[in-house]
Order: sequence, then C-alpha cells, then structure tokens
Amino acid sequence: MLFQQAPVTFTGVEYVHGTDSLKVSVRMKYELFLRDYQQTIFDDLDLKELRSFKPFPADLANNYLNSKINIMTNGKQVIGKLLRMDVENDDVRFSILFRVNSKVKSITIKNTILTGLYSRVENLTIFKSRTGESSVKLGSDHPEETFFLKNQDK
Repeated sequence: MLFQQAPVTFTGVEYVHGTDSLKVSVRMKYELFLRDYQQTIFDDLDLKELRSFKPFPADLANNYLNSKINIMTNGKQVIGKLLRMDVENDDVRFSILFRVNSKVKSITIKNTILTGLYSRVENLTIFKSRTGESSVKLGSDHPEETFFLKNQDK
C-alpha cells in the first residue's frame, strides 16, 4: 500500500505587544492554492484560467484567505487584509494584517486551507507573542486552536 505525503502549509501568526494588530504569513504550493481557491470560492472557473492570472488578483486572494483563516480575539472574529502576495518558484507567500483590540487575552486560529481538497492536511501553525512561541498542526480533524496570552503588562 502506498502512503502519500499529506500536503503541508505554513502559517505564522505574530502578536506584537502594544499594537493593535496580528501579523500573519502563509506559505504553500502555488498550484495547491489555485486548486483550493477554485474548489472553495469559484468552482465554475477553469484552473487554466486561474493559472493565466498574472499577477493573481489581490482582492480574490484576500477573499480566499479570509474564508480559510479565521481568527478570533477575545471571542470576536477579526478580518484580515492582504498586504502582499509573492509567487516564487512553486510557492506562494501571503502577508496579512489583522486589526485587533490592544487588550488581547486569547486568540483562536482556525485554518482550513486545503481541507476541502484532502482528508489529510498539515497546516503547520506557529503563534508568537512577547511571552513565547507555540506550534500546532491544524487540519481536517483539528482545524482550530486557542492560545491564551499571559499577562503581558509586566
């Protein structure tokens, strides 16, 4: 029996103490992004047509990312704004900014990138704050994780 490696994405979420924002970066294979975009957002659009977009429209990428990465701070959902999208070799990297309340106590990250295409996906997610760094694998069976920030006023 052949075992196929699960597709992998990388997501970094950084809460910078004293600011009202989360800096989020996502890296994945560009072809997987196109296929997931088509399956999630616009299944009437042919993959060949999606591949022809040079550069890929930022507003379309922004809609995709907000549908796949849901972030809640203190129980309230926040919406991200795509700052940058770079395609290099076979990878695509996104930089997204989420505006948050400056008194964040908890951050819940739900990452469903590629979960509609594959039953096994590893969305490796790293959360950084002034008090530490945590990592978790998110996927179909475990799509979200909540991180609690320690008292950062010290």
